[in-house]
Amino acid sequence: MTIKELMERSGISETGRALAYIKDALAEMNTISETHVKRERMDINANQRFYEIPNEAVKILDIRAKHHKNENSAYQSIPRSIYEPETEDKDGI
Repeated sequence: MTIKELMERSGISETGRALAYIKDALAEMNTISETHVKRERMDINANQRFYEIPNEAVKILDIRAKHHKNENSAYQSIPRSIYEPETEDKDGI
């Protein structure tokens, strides 16, 4: 379906407004159902606090790690912290 056909069906005569509505609809559809999702795995290194995140990462959906007490090697989600940590880090960052 072309933009002209959409404009005729919806009764919109202004091309700019129709394009704005289409862009808004596509953005809304993208927020409802994620597209272009890529799964990335990284190894955790001892005594390393910061890790490089790929530049193409726009939004991180979930971070999972194996728990040391986990017997079946299943990954568990790490909850997102929204508050300042109660204990201060040794390096002061």
